[in-house]
Amino acid sequence: MLSRAGVLLLRQGQEATAIATHIRSSYSSSSRRDQEVHATTVLCVRKDGQVVLVADGQVTMGGTVVKPNVRKTRKIGESTIGGFAGATADAFTLFERLEHKLEEHTGQLTRASVELAKMWRTDKYLRKLDAALIVADRHQSLQITGNGDVLEPHDGIIAIGSGSPYALAAARALIDLPGMDALSIARRAMGIASDACIYTNDNYTALHIDGEGKIAEVDLKASGSSG
Repeated sequence: MLSRAGVLLLRQGQEATAIATHIRSSYSSSSRRDQEVHATTVLCVRKDGQVVLVADGQVTMGGTVVKPNVRKTRKIGESTIGGFAGATADAFTLFERLEHKLEEHTGQLTRASVELAKMWRTDKYLRKLDAALIVADRHQSLQITGNGDVLEPHDGIIAIGSGSPYALAAARALIDLPGMDALSIARRAMGIASDACIYTNDNYTALHIDGEGKIAEVDLKASGSSG
């Protein structure tokens, strides 16, 4: 007979499965370029003033893993972090443009992101770039698309890439659990994504923003409790 905690986890697992199914259906029914699924998983979790951005390290070409430890997260300027899915060179070009926009707009992430999205959509060169971006600072988490969208999640959770339905569903199921901080949620959700998605491994790189806005790299496997 299941304990009360066991029943709660079972219900959360069922909820996560339902969310993942809905998200996969949404992806498959969309023909927009920003909905193209890149072979990776990047997840951003915001809870109780803490932000964790984590990505796996796998690069796949066709059915072959060509590199297991690519870094898909980076610091942007003094107070912003970013993660990407897609072509590395394209993503870094976009991050450089975003950094310039942050300098222009004195660190205002939303304004800088909107300006980048406009450029990405309309510029003859930039609109050919193949990437999806997550950016975050102490106050906001945003997804930027090549269609000119700047999206802020209602629950502080964003995921992109082929494993994103699993990571997003798991993080949403865990977000309200007591005793689970942003690191614990990100660790558990990425573990589920890497188990379910063949294009996602467990060579994670993760960046953390604390309540004071300080950015640090964290070892997702070693830090915190197992949740």
